[in-house]
Formats: sequence, structure tokens, C-alpha cells
Amino acid sequence: MTHNADSAATSADSMRRLHEAFCALETPEEAEALLADLLSTREITDLAQRLEVATLLHQGASYIEVSKATGASSTTVSRVSKCLNGEAGGYRLVLERLER
Repeated sequence: MTHNADSAATSADSMRRLHEAFCALETPEEAEALLADLLSTREITDLAQRLEVATLLHQGASYIEVSKATGASSTTVSRVSKCLNGEAGGYRLVLERLER
């Protein structure tokens, strides 16, 4: 394997490990602790804002309403909307589970 191939394999392994770490969490308090260790306060706030944007868009709010309610820029609202309606489906999955 070349150096780049080794790096790609390590990166893929690291990403898989990160995903598994999130799956290992059992409570909101555990998630809070891991996020506090992994991310800055600003990064956590940004993620929370994006989830709120996704929630409001999922509920049918307009871009303008979402931007006013969350303080998110029109660029952020647009990006979240694209992801909300995109192939990966992460926002949709989480929002559906949170609604239960």
C-alpha cells in the first residue's frame, strides 16, 4: 500500500470508529459529554442551530421564518434544506425518531 492508501484506510477506520462512538451513547447526557470533548462550544452551537433549522423546515416553515426564528443565515438555511431533502437522509431519520 502507498502512503496515500494507508492514510485513506486509516481515515476510513477513524470515521467508522467515530460513527460507532455515537452509536454507543445511551443518554443525552452522554452525548453532551462526548460533544463537549470533541467540539468547541461554537461548533456545538452551530450543530444545534442546524438541527433547529432542519426541524422548522421539516415542519413546513419558510426560509425567512426559519432564518428569523433561529438567527441562521440564508446560506445555512439553504444548505440544511438541501441536506434535509438529499439522499443521505440523516436529518429526516433523526427528526422522525425525535418525533416519536
